[in-house]
This record gives sequence, structure tokens and C-alpha cells, in this order.
Amino acid sequence: MTTLLVIIYVAFISLGLPDSLLGTAWPTMHSALGVPVSWAGVASIVVTAGTIVSSYNSARVIRRFGTGLTTAVSVLMTAVALLGISFAPGFWAILLWAVPLGLGAGSVDAGLNNFVALHYEAKHMNWLHCFWGIGVTLSPLIMSYSLAHGSWRSGYSTVGLLQAGLVIALVASLPLWRRAQGPNGQGGNVQVPPLRDLLRIPAAKSQLAAFFCYCGVEGTAGLWGGTFLVLARGIAPETAASWVSLFYLGITCGRLLSGFLAMRVSNGSLIRIGQVLIVAGVLTLFLPWTAALPAGLVTIGLGCAPIFPAMLHDTPVHFGAGLSQAMMGVQMAFAYVGGLILPPLFGYLGEQLTMGLFPPYLMTLTGLTILATEATRRTIAARGHAHA
Repeated sequence: MTTLLVIIYVAFISLGLPDSLLGTAWPTMHSALGVPVSWAGVASIVVTAGTIVSSYNSARVIRRFGTGLTTAVSVLMTAVALLGISFAPGFWAILLWAVPLGLGAGSVDAGLNNFVALHYEAKHMNWLHCFWGIGVTLSPLIMSYSLAHGSWRSGYSTVGLLQAGLVIALVASLPLWRRAQGPNGQGGNVQVPPLRDLLRIPAAKSQLAAFFCYCGVEGTAGLWGGTFLVLARGIAPETAASWVSLFYLGITCGRLLSGFLAMRVSNGSLIRIGQVLIVAGVLTLFLPWTAALPAGLVTIGLGCAPIFPAMLHDTPVHFGAGLSQAMMGVQMAFAYVGGLILPPLFGYLGEQLTMGLFPPYLMTLTGLTILATEATRRTIAARGHAHA
């Protein structure tokens, strides 16, 4: 299982690689393609929509083809899509290739998260998402080098070729997946009830609400933190950009540390620790001192670090191994929907009112996340399945 775990870690690096490519390349891409700068949002929505659809349907696909084959084909889809974007003659082609890019990402995310939740300790779930952070961090560096020595097209092609290399490793690893999960790669234990039946399961609604609200916190902090610093607190744009990077650094380093902490602390406690840190970080943003702002952002990042992996790792414990893949897919879908809706909602409110609403908006979403996770905890405890 160690070799397979290494492959899964590498797969999560590759999952993070495409996520920050568009944002890094777009200032150059939109000019080269002759489209308005705002059209990046259209491409992002197409990718996210594909990810939501594939996450929601991941249990059906994995029950039919197994986690290993599904992951290999999904990564192949992302590789082909990235290479296709590198040759795109116009924006219409970007939108075309955005469809397989999103569809591939969703199945990999839901499938690998569930596999790790079922077969590995909580520390590995935290480290898995730390490796995603490595991918998101490497991607802008690759694109930056490509822009300096060529064009945005070479950046996309480079990441596409890296994904293609991973496909070869995944295909070679298929026997390992079969040994881990049974002849069809899944063990025949995946249940795929309709959404209405999943929602009737005790704690399902509160758990999905927690994913929806938490991803709103993370997405809003990452997307609008810089704008808040510049427009509401008068920070220079270049300084604001470097301070927002501390938020992502907090998430990545926090997940590395959370992996070690998970050896001694339960998932429920990790979630509460993270929520306390987010509240402390947001409260810091209310302070009038400029020096408090970067400290607040990095604290919010540290707080975000353990929450998502811990909630994912709890899925089989809360809902059983048979239902965990179905719940994992729906959880990921709700997470992506939260990330799709809540950050733009703040953008609208900030534009119409003031960007100074950034801290209270984050605090509201954090409060809702706390209420949802505590409701899940109480319901599970009432059923006699509390683990923390």
C-alpha cells in the first residue's frame, strides 16, 4: 500500500497544478486571444460546473470502473484538455477544453479522497491536501517561467505533459488498486442511492451545509483578500499580493503540521482548533494596525488547513463504508457549489457597499460552518457513533 500511497500523493500534486494556471496566465492570455479580461470568469465557471457534475456522479462511475481506472482516465482527460488549451485558436476553444478539464478533476478529487478516507489514517488525508497545495504553488512558477521564456501556451503544454506522465504511472499501478479494493478496483461495496435518500440520512444535511459554507470561507479569503487590503485598508497592490500569499502558505504548512497533529488528536478536535484559529484571524483583521493584517491572513490559512481534510476523513465513520463514496461525491459537489456562489456574492456586496465587509462576511460564514459541524457532531453522537 506504500507504493500506491506515493502515487496518490503525486496524483494530488497534479490535481493542484491546473487550478492556478488560468489566473496566472490570464493577464497575457486575454490580450493574445482578443477578449475582455472579465471573460476569465466564464472559463472558470465552465471548469467548476464540470467538476460539480463529475463529483456528484463519481460514485456511479467508480462502482462501474473502480477508483484506479477512473483516476487514470480522469487524469488523461485533464492532460488532453491542457494540451488542447495550449493550441487553442480562440476563446471558444478554451471553453471547449474547459469541459473535460472540469470533468476530469471532479472524479479524481472525490475518488482519491474516499479511497484515502477508507484505507489510510487521518494524517495521510492532511498530507494529501498539503500536496495539492504544492501543486497549486508550483503551477504559477511554471507559467511564470513560460511567460518569461516563451508564451502562456508553453506553460499549459508543460503541465499537460506532466499530467500525461502521471497517466502512465497510474496505468502501471492498476494491479495495485485491484489488490487493494478487489477485482473491479472497488470491492463491490459502493452504494449509489438517489440524492433525496442521501439527504434523509441523519447528519447528511448539516454535513453538506458545512462543506458549502467552509468552501465559501476559503474561496472568499483567497479571491478577495487582496482587494480588501488595497481598497479598504490602503495597502499597495504589490504588498497586498505578497500578504495574500501568506494565506495560502498558512494552508499548505498548516496541513503538513495537521498531519502530525492528527496522530494524537481526533478529526473533530482538529476541526474545532481550525475554526478557533479562523475566528482569531478574522478578528485580527478588524484591528486598526496595518501590521496585524498579514498576521490575520496567515492565521486564517492555518485555521483552514485541517478542516476540509478532517471532514473528508470522517465520511466513512459518519455514513459507513458502503455509502462513503456516494456521500463523498455529493460533499465535493456542495463544496464546489459553495466556492462557486459565495465568493462572487461577496464581490457583489463589496462593490455595491464596501470592501470593508470582508471581515464580517468571513465571520458570518465561519459561524455558519461551526453551527453545521456541531449539528453533525450532535446527530452522530445521538446515533452512538461519536468518535471525538
